[in-house]
Amino acid sequence: MQIFPCPFCGPRNETEFHFAGELGKERPDTTQEVAAPDWATYLYAQRNEKGPVREVWMHLTCSELFVMERDSVSMEVVGSGSLREGAE
Repeated sequence: MQIFPCPFCGPRNETEFHFAGELGKERPDTTQEVAAPDWATYLYAQRNEKGPVREVWMHLTCSELFVMERDSVSMEVVGSGSLREGAE
């Protein structure tokens, strides 16, 4: 079992978390019609990089979204932080 650091609640069991997506993935502009292939790319295409990655996770207990930095090969968590603007 792995322990993940919630920036709001502290270290918790990995079963309390849900992966929400890659950080920096840009959503298509929905003010205009979006082609099906563009939606499919947004929803299903993943970079799946090896090494250091920054991802958005949700702590299901407190319902907060946050950024987790980890190594995708070793699964070592480097750190976590708030998604809120101006947060340190």
